[in-house]
Amino acid sequence: MFRKIAIVTVLSFLSLPVFANSKTIIRQVEEMTVSQSDLIYQARIDTGAVNTSLHAVDLEIIGGSAETMQGNVGKLVEFTTQNELGDQQRLQAEIVKVSTVKNALGTESRYTVKLEVGFPDSLQPLYVNLRDRSHMNYKLLIGRNFLKQKYVVDVASKKIIGPVAQLNIKQIGLLYTTRIDTGAGQNSLHAVNIKVENEDADVMENNIGKMIRFDTENENGETVSFTTRIRGATLIRNAQGSEIRYTVRLSIGEPTNEYQVDVNLTDRSQMGYKLLIGRNWLQGHYVVDMSLPHKPI
Repeated sequence: MFRKIAIVTVLSFLSLPVFANSKTIIRQVEEMTVSQSDLIYQARIDTGAVNTSLHAVDLEIIGGSAETMQGNVGKLVEFTTQNELGDQQRLQAEIVKVSTVKNALGTESRYTVKLEVGFPDSLQPLYVNLRDRSHMNYKLLIGRNFLKQKYVVDVASKKIIGPVAQLNIKQIGLLYTTRIDTGAGQNSLHAVNIKVENEDADVMENNIGKMIRFDTENENGETVSFTTRIRGATLIRNAQGSEIRYTVRLSIGEPTNEYQVDVNLTDRSQMGYKLLIGRNWLQGHYVVDMSLPHKPI
């Protein structure tokens, strides 16, 4: 599950006060449930909706219905709800009011009931609108009345990654035990025996666009020789000084989920990790949780 207290290292545009308040980051779709229910919903998080809404059909007022909906306030209503897998359950809840909701199709009146809604291990009492959501992809919609005070929403659906991860370089075909470094602006790959086609040995920038061949090795000692095109020459500053390195474009990521990014080439023989991932790979895709253990794939 995505939820993490927002004291993790977060590479996004969320404001600093969010972290000071230790709010919880949630994605635009989360696994949630409602009290009295064994159902798990793929809940849509909707900051545009004032109230939370739950799929409900076959409504029956316990003890008999009044002539008007307003007359049923205070009574129990029984209804059938269903999650996205088609699992159904019959629930009861107290009607606390009748809400009039405006949308693109006009206006409609709905019963609002009192239910506990949230993550299976963290429910909160809430007013919930009941409506037929059969035609909608998500049977539980989470509105602002759930989100306020406690949550911030990450609509980019970024994943969480730990300080060390197993990442694949698709073109090379090697899996690396990779250091995730939010202090590094760029990605760096171990490369030795570098040879450039028709190389200008004096001005590295003159070799941009030429073919480059190098050997790389992962932490298991697997070695591959690889040829690609030079995309750039970048100045890198570190504790040892500064140097210019060639950059190439590679597809890097969790196996089957790689995406293209620029990588600089350097001899990392003396380093514990042969692939280092910086902010240009992380940004827009991942948040980093330093408490996560390394889990080899």
